[in-house]
Amino acid sequence: MNTLITQPLAPLLDRLLAEAALLRPEESPAFAGMFERADELMRSKSGHVELYTQLKDFPLPVSRETGVLLYMLARSFGARTIVEFGTSFGISTLFLAAALRDNGGGRLITTEFEPSKIARARANLAAGGLADLVEIRQGDALQTLGADLPDAIDLVLLDGAKPLYGDVLALLESRLSPSAFIVADNADHSPDYLAYVRSPDNGYLSVPFGEEVELSMRLR
Repeated sequence: MNTLITQPLAPLLDRLLAEAALLRPEESPAFAGMFERADELMRSKSGHVELYTQLKDFPLPVSRETGVLLYMLARSFGARTIVEFGTSFGISTLFLAAALRDNGGGRLITTEFEPSKIARARANLAAGGLADLVEIRQGDALQTLGADLPDAIDLVLLDGAKPLYGDVLALLESRLSPSAFIVADNADHSPDYLAYVRSPDNGYLSVPFGEEVELSMRLR
């Protein structure tokens, strides 16, 4: 079974990705005043809150290709437990939850600090018939992912505030399954994270995948 290409998820993803293509912050007058500072804020552990608050009405999704990659990775080894940092409108969450459904079930924990985005994500998960597989935690990920985690995490998606990638990984690291995958979207905005996962001393095999993603596998 492939939930991605069947009702109700396939047309839902088509619609959400098409809408997202029309909601690009760099093309919005409301974002114009911040655009020149966006890269600086995205890399800042203090400024990113200001940036993402201004972006609360934008979906900021992974690409379709990255979404399919997430689905394929989770299916390839029968992932049962997934953690996502950065829910947004839940587009990447749909790809991940679809893999869990086709794997026979599981648990996806995802976290988002913007309440209005959580409301949109819940609606999208319900429309896709996948809400029963997903737990959305509201608030700062360094708090929401600091406790009550599964004993073995098979797959992690990092797609929230880029300066926090390393901190979020540190929270999850002791619970990663052997050969767990970590997918970091737009990781070029998090140089410290890249340096960590690319160092052989830290127990990962890590390579850039396409133009947007850093794909890492836990070796120990």
